[in-house]
Amino acid sequence: MFNYSARPDLLKGRVILVTGAGRGIGAAAAKTYAAHGATVLLLGKTESNLTAIYDEIEAAGHPQPVVIPFNLETALPHQYDELAAMIEAEFGHLDGLLHNASIIGPRTPIEQLSGEHFMRVMHINVNATFMLTATLLPLLKLSQDASVVFTSSSVGRKGRAYWGAYGISKFATEGLMQTLADELENVASVRANSINPGGTRTDMRAQAYPAENPLNNPTPEEIMPVYLYLMGPDSTGVNGQAFDAQKK
Repeated sequence: MFNYSARPDLLKGRVILVTGAGRGIGAAAAKTYAAHGATVLLLGKTESNLTAIYDEIEAAGHPQPVVIPFNLETALPHQYDELAAMIEAEFGHLDGLLHNASIIGPRTPIEQLSGEHFMRVMHINVNATFMLTATLLPLLKLSQDASVVFTSSSVGRKGRAYWGAYGISKFATEGLMQTLADELENVASVRANSINPGGTRTDMRAQAYPAENPLNNPTPEEIMPVYLYLMGPDSTGVNGQAFDAQKK
């Protein structure tokens, strides 16, 4: 695992938005950020899942989170603008953005991948990530120390057969991260990096590897050290880097 130990108040006073916060790695990150003092904005498409995470965070006595039902597949440009306006009105700025939400789509040869499936995966994993980043960047620039974290994959760093649209979308994610990081270098107090979570005990992993024993993989909670490191002040100045949550 990535070797980092976060102090309890690492994220005190920070406002952090997490996409796909209702389950899996997103839910674990949201709860972990809250436990370290952050006010977490829980963004996802299923309100009941977000509400359950909200209740857990509040019951634990951490800063009160905010539930933001938002469908990245269907959201229109004006809805992104409204989201940014709401965050600005409520908090005045944003300190962190974790792009966690994505879908796998069909695992099939390129030759058999339909255009419809390809475009759906690219829209959720790339287009929506771009829209959210571009719309929220002015709020991130208002922070004294902001971090944008993109979720990548090993198949977004070296192409592998049958990973189709998902693998391609993760290459695009790395490209978006690198381009943004280079634009922000020495210009703004915002940094951008990516995390490859590795095989983790989630529903998405089970969907991709149905024959695998999930108990052989770490839980989302176990891979949180790198998520904390990149979202807190200890990574100030770290920019444009590709991290692995599970170091070999």
